[in-house]
Amino acid sequence: MMEWTDQHCRFFHRLLTRRALLYTEMLTTGAVLHGDRDRLLRYDAAEHPLALQLGGADPAALAACARIGADCGFNEINLNVGCPSDRVQDGRFGACLMAEPALVGECVTAMKAAVTIPVTVKCRIGIDEQDPEQALEDLTCAVEQAGADALIVHARKAWLKGLSPKENREIPPLDYDRVYRLKAAHRHLPIVLNGGIASIERALSHLTHVDGVMMGRAAYQEPWRLLTVDPLVFGERAPFASAKEAAEALIPHIARELARGTRLHAITRHLHGLFRAVPGARAFRRELAGAAGNPTASADVLMTALALVAGGVFDKPRELAHIAA
Repeated sequence: MMEWTDQHCRFFHRLLTRRALLYTEMLTTGAVLHGDRDRLLRYDAAEHPLALQLGGADPAALAACARIGADCGFNEINLNVGCPSDRVQDGRFGACLMAEPALVGECVTAMKAAVTIPVTVKCRIGIDEQDPEQALEDLTCAVEQAGADALIVHARKAWLKGLSPKENREIPPLDYDRVYRLKAAHRHLPIVLNGGIASIERALSHLTHVDGVMMGRAAYQEPWRLLTVDPLVFGERAPFASAKEAAEALIPHIARELARGTRLHAITRHLHGLFRAVPGARAFRRELAGAAGNPTASADVLMTALALVAGGVFDKPRELAHIAA
């Protein structure tokens, strides 16, 4: 989710669900230790609960970054052992670490010693020619022994040789049963399932086998789905009765950010998938894609775009009708 789940995306997603745990985009240890920390780690207090996702392979550097994250107020530190991008392969971290479970264990041990907040790991079921049964078991044992608080498993292999990062999100087949078996064998370790989960209803079906579900692309590309999280998963009322109301609630954040020098497009680009099968949705996207790119664009652009969308209880897909009352 690099360049997707930035602070503006997360702030908006928090308007759609009070309860879901949000994650930052992956930040490398080098960026956190030597980059513009104030910019990289900036978030709004409203985003809590919020996890900081790190990429790296040096236990000492990860421990230092975990401590920085905890001091900044993040609720969880997550080590990414699943990203297959060329960048992480060059740096020997991300999914490459599936081949080095002992090192991942050392990283978790160091991070756990540095902070008191939860430390979790996100991984694949294997890479390249690895046997998923053995590869995932080896990694799980290593992080469990190191004291990891949870393991998030993207239920497909990562092919580092021959597939692009985009292809690695779609081509290797999903194997949910492998993750189910992992949970059955490690009953005391919280296991969270990730990969190809396109709706909250589908997530609920997985929750009969695992402890949690992580949604990535579906939550970003169709953020209206997040309005069903609190009602369907936690039995609580949704923060807003409609996607349109949630977007309107973003206006004060936009005003604050524009005053800081942020361009409108940096915020509204995360709203393009907010409406589906709603009259005016295409006009809404067209307005944002055009006017929001103007360097002097104001929050009025969003208000104009929202006015193109049907109002009242009709500005939501049919999937949301049952939570509007």
